[in-house]
Amino acid sequence: MPIVEITLLEGRSPQKKVALMRKVTDAVVEAIDAPRDSVRVILREIPPEHFAAGGEPKKMPDGVE
Repeated sequence: MPIVEITLLEGRSPQKKVALMRKVTDAVVEAIDAPRDSVRVILREIPPEHFAAGGEPKKMPDGVE
């Protein structure tokens, strides 16, 4: 049973998230001939203030300069 874990920043529409999960499933099925119903996709969303690149948060928390 293939399990794909995806972490992304919050803010995408439900339609975009469903499309992503479907396309990832399609890619796994095609790449390794996995049965479609065996593919699991875990989508985790994180708030932008909990993500940093180069030491700087994507979004600065309230009250922090």
